[in-house]
Amino acid sequence: MSNEPLIRLGFFLGVFIVVAAWEALAPRRERQHSRWARWPANLGIVALNTALVRLLLPTTAVAFALVGEQRGWGLLNTIDLPYWAAVVLAVLALDLAIYLQHVLFHAVPVLWRLHRMHHADLDIDVTTGARFHPIEIAASMILKLAAIAALGAPAEAVLAFEILLNATAMFNHANLRLPAGLDRVLRWLVVTPDMHRVHHSIVRQETNSNFGFNMPWWDRLFGTYRAQPAAGHEAMTIGVEQFRSPREQRLDRMLTQPFRDDVSDGTERG
Repeated sequence: MSNEPLIRLGFFLGVFIVVAAWEALAPRRERQHSRWARWPANLGIVALNTALVRLLLPTTAVAFALVGEQRGWGLLNTIDLPYWAAVVLAVLALDLAIYLQHVLFHAVPVLWRLHRMHHADLDIDVTTGARFHPIEIAASMILKLAAIAALGAPAEAVLAFEILLNATAMFNHANLRLPAGLDRVLRWLVVTPDMHRVHHSIVRQETNSNFGFNMPWWDRLFGTYRAQPAAGHEAMTIGVEQFRSPREQRLDRMLTQPFRDDVSDGTERG
């Protein structure tokens, strides 16, 4: 656990390089905007969020889980289960919590204003998976710590979940092409790029679907699953109705998007 930051960084960089190379070799959609126009701000927000979380929150999720284990917090610390079963249940429960949080950030207007910065990317690729407003990141971290405490999640489960969440977020936001047959099989096990891309459609009904990041079962279970975008993946429009100017992809403009509607050309929610 003392090497947690290095472990997570190693997985992040490894998955990022593999997925970025994969989508360059087998793109699903033609890019509307160059990487040079989008990546500096998208990667800049990752660096900013990492620094702010370290500054504002005195503990990581894994360290917090260790404290919980030592003090006997949460449901799993009151149930006599094999350790492996507690780890599996904790990963599944944390994934469900992230799904429900994602639905909440779409349903509550003030939370949507924070979350829509993620949706305002004019293309969708590996960097979109980490493009979140710092206030949303801080709120998500607080909710995650609360879920860990209530659940009594083992530290190993939290570490596995954090690595899995980062990896699958980069994978399912990637602009990469999978064979149709492989995609049909995979989306029963994991959220695929074609499945999650529907969620980034400008069409409101499609935006409010396919909320899962890791596991695809919650969308099917709760009725939020949508198989394909109406316009097809190549023709669908990515983003929200506000903030469609290329200058809105600058880091300074992204940070102020939750507080502005000055460039709206339609309804607030995409």
